Amino acid sequence: MQIVDIRVRVFRHTSRRHQDAAGHAHPGDPHKVRQALLTITCDDGSEGHCFAPPEVVRPHLIETFVKRVLLGQDPFDRERLWQELAHWQRGSAAQLTDRTLAIVDCALWDLAGRKLGLPVHKLIGAYRDKVPAYGSTMCGDELEGGLATPEDYGRFAEALVKRGYKGIKLHTWMPPVSWAPDVKADLRACAAVREAVGPDVHLMIDAFHWYSRTEAYELGRGLEKLGFAWIEEPMDEQSQSSYAWLTAALDIPVLGPESAAGKHFARAEWVSAKACDILRTGVHDVGGISPALKSMHLAEAFGMNCEVHGNGAANLIVTAAAKNCRWYERGLLHPFLEYDDGVEYLNSLSDPMDKDGFVHLSDRPGLGEDINFDFIAANLVDDAFR
Repeated sequence: MQIVDIRVRVFRHTSRRHQDAAGHAHPGDPHKVRQALLTITCDDGSEGHCFAPPEVVRPHLIETFVKRVLLGQDPFDRERLWQELAHWQRGSAAQLTDRTLAIVDCALWDLAGRKLGLPVHKLIGAYRDKVPAYGSTMCGDELEGGLATPEDYGRFAEALVKRGYKGIKLHTWMPPVSWAPDVKADLRACAAVREAVGPDVHLMIDAFHWYSRTEAYELGRGLEKLGFAWIEEPMDEQSQSSYAWLTAALDIPVLGPESAAGKHFARAEWVSAKACDILRTGVHDVGGISPALKSMHLAEAFGMNCEVHGNGAANLIVTAAAKNCRWYERGLLHPFLEYDDGVEYLNSLSDPMDKDGFVHLSDRPGLGEDINFDFIAANLVDDAFR
């Protein structure tokens, strides 16, 4: 069994998510956006798929690096193929990012699951078949009735608890919001949410990512009084020593790193430096399902929890395959959007949640996504990379 083809199809679908000048998602009018599907094909007709932003799977990346490593190889040799692809990042890191590695790794896992007729979490060795979800909000905004005030956050949090969520994470206000960032405004929103949902709902925060040490400390102390479960990325994660300082200074658990480069290797350095209380990984942050699992097992060896960044099938899978991950991050959520509407290129949600706040793993082979191949074929973009 050998890999004989790797192709990328780019298509358009309708979205109501818009990005502001800083890249944060907010609700807006329906518009067309582009999405890509990477497909790996073997000589026996077996295929594996993974969705990606088009820029992550540009033709020169596929031709220069991915095909060079994968064509003619056994698709079940995932570890060797991942290592060989990562090797090409030396001298080419600006082109071949960890996100490209992640898409290829996920497609290989999907292929293996489809070939064997097994969901990937079972192929890995599942710890559980359902995971409690926390509702992860979009960043604060200036939309009337949206997430513009502490009271807005409180009302929305109350609605999320009624929906079944037992945990909520606030993304608070950040530029280009005209008056942001503001520690005191963040704390007012957190206080409003705590008052709205009561003492038993787990609350977390992902605040402005470039606060100073003193601002992050002020925020953390305020969150301790409100009984928050963790504080996430309140400073630039390139300064690992700042996180070691903050972790030592606060009683509230500090979670990280999320955006710091370096795959599972960087996570090991954070654990060694005592720069976090809860480790952070994510399939698309560290280069795939394979290194995300390495991060989680690393944390487990040190008696630490490891929380997974982001939603989607691959991230849901790794949360189900590890004992030391408590939550699945479901979102991003906003009062003006209905998350459960899903997307046009999937026939059903990848992460359906029950009334008790649990997301159930799919029993479909591979990553478990119910892909609408007819929709993709009907909405292909011919000039996707021009």
